[in-house]
Amino acid sequence: MQRNYDKIKAEDAELIAISSDNVNAIKATVDKAGLKYPVLSDSSKETIGDYNVVDPFNKHIARPSSFIINQDGKVTWTVVNEVGHRVQTADIIAELGKL
Repeated sequence: MQRNYDKIKAEDAELIAISSDNVNAIKATVDKAGLKYPVLSDSSKETIGDYNVVDPFNKHIARPSSFIINQDGKVTWTVVNEVGHRVQTADIIAELGKL
């Protein structure tokens, strides 16, 4: 995602990651990877639960998921993967182009 963040921004969109890790673990990851997009902590798993992406085999993590939410707050596209699989950024950018 970081490698293609400029392409996402060029679509007049914002990328926000949500992790079940605590704030300190997220900060370490962001610093180590040099991430430019916001990464939020959901250590309580409230948002992860609301979006129904808690991993069924490990209740402490979320399944890799991507959501496009339009400016009206409506979810217009969703991909929920199994752990270890991620949606391609090109697919996200293609969907953003349809908005």
